[in-house]
Amino acid sequence: MKKITFTLTLLFAFMSSTFAQNRDLFEKQLFISGEDTLPCRILSPLNFDASKKYPLIIFLHGSGERGSDNDAQLTWGGDLFLDSVNRAKFPAIVVFPQCPNTSKWSEYNKSSKTDSTGYTWGADQPMLKPLKLVSDFIDTLLGSSVVDKKRVYIGGLSMGGFGTLELLWRKPGVFAAAVPICGAGNPEKAKLYQPHLPIWLFHGEKDPVIPVSNSRLMYNTLKTTTAKVKYTEYPNVGHDSWINAFNEPQLLTWLFSQKLAAKK
Repeated sequence: MKKITFTLTLLFAFMSSTFAQNRDLFEKQLFISGEDTLPCRILSPLNFDASKKYPLIIFLHGSGERGSDNDAQLTWGGDLFLDSVNRAKFPAIVVFPQCPNTSKWSEYNKSSKTDSTGYTWGADQPMLKPLKLVSDFIDTLLGSSVVDKKRVYIGGLSMGGFGTLELLWRKPGVFAAAVPICGAGNPEKAKLYQPHLPIWLFHGEKDPVIPVSNSRLMYNTLKTTTAKVKYTEYPNVGHDSWINAFNEPQLLTWLFSQKLAAKK
Protein backbone atom coordinates (compact mmCIF):
# COMPACT_ATOMS: atom_id res chain seq x y z
CA MET A 1 0.00 0.00 0.00
CA LYS A 2 1.13 3.51 -0.61
CA LYS A 3 0.45 7.00 0.55
CA ILE A 4 -2.28 8.78 -1.40
CA THR A 5 -1.15 11.98 -3.06
CA PHE A 6 -3.06 14.83 -4.66
CA THR A 7 -2.50 13.31 -8.09
CA LEU A 8 -4.99 10.48 -8.45
CA THR A 9 -5.00 9.92 -12.20
CA LEU A 10 -2.73 6.88 -12.08
CA LEU A 11 -4.93 5.29 -9.43
CA PHE A 12 -8.09 5.72 -11.47
CA ALA A 13 -6.42 4.55 -14.67
CA PHE A 14 -5.28 1.38 -12.96
CA MET A 15 -8.65 -0.35 -13.24
CA SER A 16 -9.87 -2.05 -16.41
CA SER A 17 -13.33 -3.07 -17.55
CA THR A 18 -12.01 -6.55 -18.35
CA PHE A 19 -11.71 -7.54 -14.68
CA ALA A 20 -14.33 -9.87 -13.23
CA GLN A 21 -16.39 -8.67 -10.29
CA ASN A 22 -14.32 -9.08 -7.13
CA ARG A 23 -13.33 -6.95 -4.18
CA ASP A 24 -9.73 -6.71 -5.31
CA LEU A 25 -10.98 -4.07 -7.74
CA PHE A 26 -11.20 -1.82 -4.68
CA GLU A 27 -7.53 -0.88 -4.52
CA LYS A 28 -5.98 -0.71 -1.05
CA GLN A 29 -4.72 2.76 -0.18
CA LEU A 30 -3.61 4.74 2.84
CA PHE A 31 -4.45 8.38 3.40
CA ILE A 32 -1.72 9.82 5.61
CA SER A 33 -2.12 13.13 7.39
CA GLY A 34 0.72 14.00 9.75
CA GLU A 35 1.05 11.13 12.22
CA ASP A 36 -2.38 9.70 11.40
CA THR A 37 -3.35 7.10 8.81
CA LEU A 38 -6.73 6.25 7.32
CA PRO A 39 -6.96 2.89 5.53
CA CYS A 40 -9.32 3.01 2.58
CA ARG A 41 -10.42 1.04 -0.45
CA ILE A 42 -11.06 2.87 -3.71
CA LEU A 43 -13.00 1.65 -6.72
CA SER A 44 -12.26 3.49 -9.95
CA PRO A 45 -14.82 4.23 -12.67
CA LEU A 46 -15.28 1.63 -15.35
CA ASN A 47 -13.42 2.65 -18.52
CA PHE A 48 -11.78 5.52 -16.70
CA ASP A 49 -11.11 8.59 -18.82
CA ALA A 50 -8.81 11.24 -17.30
CA SER A 51 -10.49 13.95 -19.35
CA LYS A 52 -13.82 13.37 -17.62
CA LYS A 53 -15.20 14.23 -14.20
CA TYR A 54 -16.84 11.54 -12.10
CA PRO A 55 -19.18 11.44 -9.10
CA LEU A 56 -17.54 10.66 -5.76
CA ILE A 57 -19.15 8.34 -3.23
CA ILE A 58 -17.96 8.03 0.37
CA PHE A 59 -19.40 5.11 2.32
CA LEU A 60 -18.91 4.67 6.07
CA HIS A 61 -19.09 1.16 7.53
CA GLY A 62 -20.58 0.02 10.84
CA SER A 63 -18.89 -0.85 14.13
CA GLY A 64 -18.49 -4.51 13.22
CA GLU A 65 -16.19 -3.68 10.32
CA ARG A 66 -13.70 -1.58 12.29
CA GLY A 67 -10.04 -2.56 12.28
CA SER A 68 -6.80 -2.10 10.40
CA ASP A 69 -6.96 -4.88 7.79
CA ASN A 70 -8.28 -2.46 5.13
CA ASP A 71 -10.69 -5.15 4.04
CA ALA A 72 -13.59 -5.60 6.48
CA GLN A 73 -15.17 -2.28 5.50
CA LEU A 74 -16.21 -3.84 2.19
CA THR A 75 -18.33 -6.49 3.92
CA TRP A 76 -21.54 -4.55 3.38
CA GLY A 77 -22.08 -2.35 0.34
CA GLY A 78 -18.96 -3.17 -1.63
CA ASP A 79 -20.73 -5.65 -3.86
CA LEU A 80 -23.42 -3.09 -4.73
CA PHE A 81 -20.84 -0.88 -6.42
CA LEU A 82 -18.95 -3.82 -7.93
CA ASP A 83 -22.03 -5.10 -9.72
CA SER A 84 -21.18 -5.04 -13.43
CA VAL A 85 -24.50 -3.46 -14.40
CA ASN A 86 -24.14 -0.73 -11.77
CA ARG A 87 -20.54 0.01 -12.75
CA ALA A 88 -21.53 0.41 -16.39
CA LYS A 89 -24.62 2.50 -15.66
CA PHE A 90 -23.17 4.63 -12.86
CA PRO A 91 -19.43 5.17 -13.35
CA ALA A 92 -18.05 6.73 -10.19
CA ILE A 93 -15.16 6.94 -7.75
CA VAL A 94 -16.18 4.93 -4.68
CA VAL A 95 -14.31 5.18 -1.38
CA PHE A 96 -14.71 2.93 1.66
CA PRO A 97 -12.55 4.20 4.55
CA GLN A 98 -11.94 2.10 7.68
CA CYS A 99 -12.26 3.21 11.29
CA PRO A 100 -9.91 1.67 13.91
CA ASN A 101 -11.21 -0.69 16.60
CA THR A 102 -10.40 1.85 19.29
CA SER A 103 -12.65 4.60 17.96
CA LYS A 104 -15.82 5.39 16.03
CA TRP A 105 -16.95 7.82 13.38
CA SER A 106 -19.11 10.03 15.56
CA GLU A 107 -19.25 11.00 19.23
CA TYR A 108 -22.49 10.03 20.96
CA ASN A 109 -23.54 8.55 24.27
CA LYS A 110 -26.37 6.24 25.19
CA SER A 111 -29.00 7.86 27.34
CA SER A 112 -30.89 6.26 30.22
CA LYS A 113 -33.86 8.58 29.79
CA THR A 114 -36.92 6.54 28.96
CA ASP A 115 -38.45 9.36 26.95
CA SER A 116 -35.41 9.84 24.70
CA THR A 117 -34.45 8.11 21.48
CA GLY A 118 -31.55 6.47 23.28
CA TYR A 119 -28.70 8.95 22.73
CA THR A 120 -27.36 12.24 24.02
CA TRP A 121 -25.11 14.45 21.95
CA GLY A 122 -23.55 16.88 24.39
CA ALA A 123 -21.87 20.16 23.61
CA ASP A 124 -20.13 20.92 20.33
CA GLN A 125 -16.67 19.42 20.08
CA PRO A 126 -14.14 18.67 17.34
CA MET A 127 -14.69 15.69 15.06
CA LEU A 128 -13.28 12.41 16.28
CA LYS A 129 -9.97 11.63 14.58
CA PRO A 130 -11.28 8.97 12.13
CA LEU A 131 -14.05 11.24 10.85
CA LYS A 132 -11.64 14.17 10.65
CA LEU A 133 -9.38 12.04 8.46
CA VAL A 134 -12.35 11.20 6.25
CA SER A 135 -13.18 14.90 6.02
CA ASP A 136 -9.59 15.78 5.12
CA PHE A 137 -9.48 12.98 2.54
CA ILE A 138 -12.66 14.30 0.93
CA ASP A 139 -11.01 17.71 0.66
CA THR A 140 -8.00 16.06 -0.97
CA LEU A 141 -10.17 14.23 -3.47
CA LEU A 142 -12.04 17.43 -4.29
CA GLY A 143 -8.70 18.83 -5.40
CA SER A 144 -8.51 16.26 -8.18
CA SER A 145 -9.49 17.28 -11.70
CA VAL A 146 -11.44 14.04 -12.19
CA VAL A 147 -13.93 14.57 -9.34
CA ASP A 148 -17.26 16.22 -10.15
CA LYS A 149 -17.63 18.57 -7.19
CA LYS A 150 -21.36 18.91 -7.82
CA ARG A 151 -21.90 15.17 -7.41
CA VAL A 152 -20.33 14.13 -4.12
CA TYR A 153 -22.41 11.62 -2.15
CA ILE A 154 -22.17 10.30 1.40
CA GLY A 155 -23.71 7.19 2.93
CA GLY A 156 -23.20 4.85 5.81
CA LEU A 157 -24.79 2.12 7.90
CA SER A 158 -25.22 1.83 11.66
CA MET A 159 -22.15 3.60 13.15
CA GLY A 160 -21.58 4.90 9.62
CA GLY A 161 -25.08 6.36 9.66
CA PHE A 162 -24.06 8.45 12.67
CA GLY A 163 -20.95 9.61 10.80
CA THR A 164 -22.97 10.42 7.69
CA LEU A 165 -25.43 12.61 9.58
CA GLU A 166 -22.56 14.38 11.36
CA LEU A 167 -20.65 15.16 8.17
CA LEU A 168 -23.79 16.71 6.71
CA TRP A 169 -23.64 19.56 9.21
CA ARG A 170 -19.85 19.60 9.48
CA LYS A 171 -19.42 20.07 5.71
CA PRO A 172 -22.50 21.83 4.30
CA GLY A 173 -22.25 22.61 0.62
CA VAL A 174 -20.09 19.57 -0.15
CA PHE A 175 -22.59 16.74 -0.52
CA ALA A 176 -25.24 16.50 -3.21
CA ALA A 177 -27.15 13.71 -1.44
CA ALA A 178 -26.94 11.39 1.56
CA VAL A 179 -28.03 7.86 2.44
CA PRO A 180 -27.98 7.19 6.22
CA ILE A 181 -28.97 3.58 7.02
CA CYS A 182 -30.07 2.51 10.54
CA GLY A 183 -28.13 5.36 12.10
CA ALA A 184 -28.89 8.34 14.27
CA GLY A 185 -28.08 12.02 14.34
CA ASN A 186 -28.44 15.14 16.43
CA PRO A 187 -31.74 16.69 15.30
CA GLU A 188 -30.60 20.10 16.55
CA LYS A 189 -27.98 20.13 13.78
CA ALA A 190 -30.46 19.52 10.95
CA LYS A 191 -30.83 23.26 10.41
CA LEU A 192 -27.13 23.40 9.48
CA TYR A 193 -27.46 21.00 6.55
CA GLN A 194 -27.09 22.24 2.98
CA PRO A 195 -30.42 23.81 1.97
CA HIS A 196 -32.63 21.55 -0.16
CA LEU A 197 -30.34 18.58 0.49
CA PRO A 198 -31.75 15.25 -0.79
CA ILE A 199 -31.61 12.63 1.99
CA TRP A 200 -32.96 9.09 1.93
CA LEU A 201 -33.17 7.54 5.40
CA PHE A 202 -33.56 3.79 6.01
CA HIS A 203 -34.28 1.81 9.16
CA GLY A 204 -35.75 -1.50 10.30
CA GLU A 205 -38.86 -1.35 12.43
CA LYS A 206 -37.57 -3.98 14.87
CA ASP A 207 -33.98 -2.75 15.14
CA PRO A 208 -32.70 -3.92 18.58
CA VAL A 209 -29.37 -2.05 18.33
CA ILE A 210 -30.22 1.49 17.18
CA PRO A 211 -33.84 2.37 17.94
CA VAL A 212 -35.94 3.15 14.89
CA SER A 213 -37.17 6.23 16.76
CA ASN A 214 -33.92 7.95 15.79
CA SER A 215 -34.61 7.81 12.06
CA ARG A 216 -38.25 8.73 12.65
CA LEU A 217 -37.13 11.77 14.64
CA MET A 218 -34.61 12.84 11.99
CA TYR A 219 -37.22 12.40 9.27
CA ASN A 220 -39.82 14.49 11.09
CA THR A 221 -37.21 17.13 11.95
CA LEU A 222 -35.90 17.34 8.39
CA LYS A 223 -39.44 17.78 7.10
CA THR A 224 -39.51 21.10 8.95
CA THR A 225 -36.46 22.29 6.98
CA THR A 226 -35.87 22.67 3.24
CA ALA A 227 -34.39 19.17 2.99
CA LYS A 228 -35.77 16.88 0.30
CA VAL A 229 -36.09 13.97 2.68
CA LYS A 230 -37.37 10.45 2.05
CA TYR A 231 -37.76 7.72 4.66
CA THR A 232 -38.13 3.98 4.16
CA GLU A 233 -38.90 1.83 7.19
CA TYR A 234 -38.94 -1.94 6.79
CA PRO A 235 -41.61 -3.79 8.81
CA ASN A 236 -40.32 -6.65 10.99
CA VAL A 237 -36.69 -5.99 9.97
CA GLY A 238 -33.95 -5.79 12.60
CA HIS A 239 -30.61 -4.05 12.56
CA ASP A 240 -29.52 -5.38 9.16
CA SER A 241 -31.83 -3.06 7.23
CA TRP A 242 -28.90 -2.23 4.94
CA ILE A 243 -29.58 -5.50 3.12
CA ASN A 244 -33.02 -4.20 2.18
CA ALA A 245 -31.68 -0.74 1.38
CA PHE A 246 -28.99 -2.07 -0.96
CA ASN A 247 -31.70 -4.00 -2.80
CA GLU A 248 -33.88 -0.96 -3.40
CA PRO A 249 -34.22 -0.91 -7.20
CA GLN A 250 -34.21 2.90 -7.38
CA LEU A 251 -31.45 3.58 -4.84
CA LEU A 252 -28.58 4.27 -7.23
CA THR A 253 -30.81 5.91 -9.83
CA TRP A 254 -32.05 8.30 -7.16
CA LEU A 255 -28.56 8.92 -5.77
CA PHE A 256 -26.84 9.64 -9.08
CA SER A 257 -29.64 11.94 -10.21
CA GLN A 258 -28.81 14.42 -7.43
CA LYS A 259 -26.58 17.40 -8.11
CA LEU A 260 -25.57 20.47 -6.13
CA ALA A 261 -27.24 23.61 -7.35
CA ALA A 262 -24.99 26.31 -8.71
CA LYS A 263 -24.05 28.86 -6.09
CA LYS A 264 -25.59 32.30 -6.58
